[in-house]
Amino acid sequence: MSDQIKFIVDNLNKEPFRKNYNLITFDSLEPMQLLQVLNDVLAEIDPKQVVDIREEMPEQTAKRMLSLLGILKYKPPGNATDMSTFRQGLVTGSKPVIYPVLHWLLQRTNELKKRAYLARFLIKLEVPSEFLQDEIVADTNKQYEELMEAFKTLHKECEQLKTSGYSTAEIRRDISAMEEEKDQLIKRVERLKKRVETVQNHQRMLKIARQLRVEKEREEFLAQQKQEQKNQLFHAVQRLQRVQNQLKSMRHAAADAKPESLMKRLEEEIKFNSYMVTEKFPKELENKKKELHFLQKVVSEPAMGHSDLLELESKINEINTQINQLIEKKMMRNEPIEGKLSLYRQQASILSRKKEAKAEELQEAKEKLAGLEREVSVKTNQTRELDGTEVLKGDEFKRYVSKLRSKSTVFKKKHQIIAEFKAEFGLLQRTEELLKQRHENIQHQLQTIEEKKGISGYSYTQEELERVSALKSEVDELKGRTLGDMSEMVKKLNSLVAEKKSALAPVIKELRQLRQKCQTRGGLGGLSGSCTQTGGERGGQGWVWRRVAESEPASPAPPPWRERAGKAPLAEVCRLAGDMGQHMKKFRKKQRTIQLRNDIVKV
Repeated sequence: MSDQIKFIVDNLNKEPFRKNYNLITFDSLEPMQLLQVLNDVLAEIDPKQVVDIREEMPEQTAKRMLSLLGILKYKPPGNATDMSTFRQGLVTGSKPVIYPVLHWLLQRTNELKKRAYLARFLIKLEVPSEFLQDEIVADTNKQYEELMEAFKTLHKECEQLKTSGYSTAEIRRDISAMEEEKDQLIKRVERLKKRVETVQNHQRMLKIARQLRVEKEREEFLAQQKQEQKNQLFHAVQRLQRVQNQLKSMRHAAADAKPESLMKRLEEEIKFNSYMVTEKFPKELENKKKELHFLQKVVSEPAMGHSDLLELESKINEINTQINQLIEKKMMRNEPIEGKLSLYRQQASILSRKKEAKAEELQEAKEKLAGLEREVSVKTNQTRELDGTEVLKGDEFKRYVSKLRSKSTVFKKKHQIIAEFKAEFGLLQRTEELLKQRHENIQHQLQTIEEKKGISGYSYTQEELERVSALKSEVDELKGRTLGDMSEMVKKLNSLVAEKKSALAPVIKELRQLRQKCQTRGGLGGLSGSCTQTGGERGGQGWVWRRVAESEPASPAPPPWRERAGKAPLAEVCRLAGDMGQHMKKFRKKQRTIQLRNDIVKV
């Protein structure tokens, strides 16, 4: 009911009513005001209904509205008892009666306007039969009926013209535009003629231009002929393909056939074709000729009115009664010979009808087969032009179909699995939403309990502590991994230092012997000091060995330890010491980083 009232209010607020109602103001209208609204809507449909309700008697208002609603073919809900309540409600302005009427009227206003307009001219006036005995009244009534029929035909033609899309205004505009264009062309031709007359040899140039135009027209005609020949070539190619397919099918059919079967098939085709030529086609041709004769007769006769149709119907009824009487007389005679002949005639007619029906079915089947063959040839040509592959036939097509079926079963299984996963996902999603809602409720309850106990924020603090403890455990694990890496690095450095010490042990031993030897010499005391002083410097040993070599007498070949001493093993030791210092710096930096993280965790 609320939707109905809303629809009524929306339409009353639009053109052409513009009532400016809302749901509350419309529902609070008095019965007299509601009847006035209904009368306004009826007046929009039929202008004769423009009446002020206050100046009219309620019975007259109800009678007028009921007559118009009857013309508009409004059907009140309910049976005969409800009809009396409907009339009473229409008199009193009852809302349960007025609202459905307004809703029905506002739904189809344009259609009802047309119906009300036609009712003014098509509702027939009932003239009593005793008045029709008068010739003047009868002639007037007949003329009235003829005018009504003429109005019907004119109205139909008018509606057809309205719906056809043609407009007289548009046609007039087109005609005026074409006339203006014609005038402009005439003026343009005159200007061109005047301009050409001043040119030398203009007659020759006009002749050449005329020849050019003729050649262009000929070129267009030749292009059109070329296109037609291409179409003919295409149709010829299609016909050739059809003939080749027929030849192929005939060869395929005649491959395993015998002469007897071929002769039998040819005899059947000859019988069918002879039947079609001698019996079926002549009958159809005769029927078409009769139908054409009747149609020509109908066209040649003048237009018939309603009275002529009634006269023809009465003649048809009389002829039908005469035919029935003759049939009854024939059945009354009931001669035995005639009865047998009628039985045979009936059987023969049944057989002939069956034969004709089967021949028509066969002809339709042949036409359908030919159409399907043409369609198959067209489709095969299209597929061959698209991808250059042949259409699958026979066993290949069966294998392809079985492959598609297996794939379809696999697809159905996978689709079912996907559907199950989707259903499970939806269920899990719903479960997650429920758990989140439950978690929020529990958190809310926990906060209320904490506020009651005076320890608000306890759960949040506990969560933060758990998070910090988890973070601390991650940092401790990282620190343990870092310390393990550092211990492995120290082990590697120690092993490397031990290897280098073992490699430098013989050199150091020789160096000590050399120092002792240098100290034993009196004149080289300062030299031993310088040797000791420059022992850790790079390149110092080479200088010491050179001084010792200069102080000693020349020998045929230097001892092997001098050659080894000249290769600077102390440089390698110094490099290792530098690398070790860098590693220790990195170790101290990592240690400071870990200490800083621990301080952050404590904070």
